[in-house]
Amino acid sequence: MNPLAPVGREAKALWGDGKGRSLGVIAGVWGLLLGTRMIYPVLLPYLRESFGLSLSVAGLLVTILWLGSAIGQLPGGILADRYSERSVMTVGAAVVAVAVLVVVAAPTAVALFAATALVGLGQSLYPVARITLLADIYPDRIGSALGVTMATGDLGQTLLPPIAGTLAAAIAWQAGLVFVSPLLLVGTVALWLLLPRETDTGSGEDREETAASDALSGETSGRVLAELRQPNVVFISFIFFLYILVWQAFTGLYPTYLVEQKGLSSARASLLFSLFFAAGVVVKPVAGAAYDRVGFRGSLVMVLSGPVAGLALLPVVEGTIELAGITVLVSTMLGSGTITQSFFSDAFSESVRGTGLGVVRTTTATLGAAGPLIFGVIADSGYFDEGYWLLAAIIGIVILLTLRVSDAE
Repeated sequence: MNPLAPVGREAKALWGDGKGRSLGVIAGVWGLLLGTRMIYPVLLPYLRESFGLSLSVAGLLVTILWLGSAIGQLPGGILADRYSERSVMTVGAAVVAVAVLVVVAAPTAVALFAATALVGLGQSLYPVARITLLADIYPDRIGSALGVTMATGDLGQTLLPPIAGTLAAAIAWQAGLVFVSPLLLVGTVALWLLLPRETDTGSGEDREETAASDALSGETSGRVLAELRQPNVVFISFIFFLYILVWQAFTGLYPTYLVEQKGLSSARASLLFSLFFAAGVVVKPVAGAAYDRVGFRGSLVMVLSGPVAGLALLPVVEGTIELAGITVLVSTMLGSGTITQSFFSDAFSESVRGTGLGVVRTTTATLGAAGPLIFGVIADSGYFDEGYWLLAAIIGIVILLTLRVSDAE
């Protein structure tokens, strides 16, 4: 029996019947958006020098980016339920393309923070619409489809930060960010031209249902609240929040930690940071397929076991090769997003899926955005190493909570 046969069947199911075009453009723009966001940690040492930022204030800058990326997800989800995923995603990509130009022209730290918030707001319109559209296209393979999309996101996070670091070192930090703007503009056009047009208008019956939904907004809110109160939804939302808190704290200051505490050059630190996301290109599709086959609990424990050991060992490990190994070990936690978001996509009914996802993602991401700021304060207080032990402990708590989930299917 050919061991690659299941992979071939899965790929055919994802790319066949004209679905591949939509999956490709959704995933490609998602990779650009996440890659743009992850340029910030690589440029943070340059921004600290240019604008005179402390570690705490630098952490606050990343928190502002995460916060902006969070608060628009609920409105984005509501718009995705009522109007067009295609339009919402196109507008989001266009806003980020313009906002990047505003960031590189920022004359003061205040302007830098304001423009960064705009980058985050543009990005926040994309994620929920992406999930609801993929759920419509792949009702039986949402885990695999999300895994591919999120792996492409990690590909963007793998490729763009080292390019940014190289340009920043050779020219200026502005060069390390501005190059993504034309790429995002191309992605904006591709979204508009290649995504299914029928999602913009729908049938007459769809329009009547949308009007009825708008007219009965109180009833719709009641359905959303009822589905949010499902025991597993509440419990797993808390697990998702803890994961986001750790992930944002880790990624927000990891390159800075490698430069200032481990003595690596900015270029080498950016390569290790990219390695973290490169591993995610493999981890996320595997995690999505594991969710489809073995369910929530088994798949989540699998991807979170490595990060506990990796984060605990990070402060005591020296050397580029050893740090690369630790980075890969920690990177398996990237599969958590695929698993938890696949669960939420399955947990909400189709009529309120976008709104339900928007509520969960906005709430958890807004609270989790505090991670870089808190971690920056810890680092400024002289406890940079100890901060990673704290993150390891939080991931350990997430594993224990996951083991208490009965059956999230």
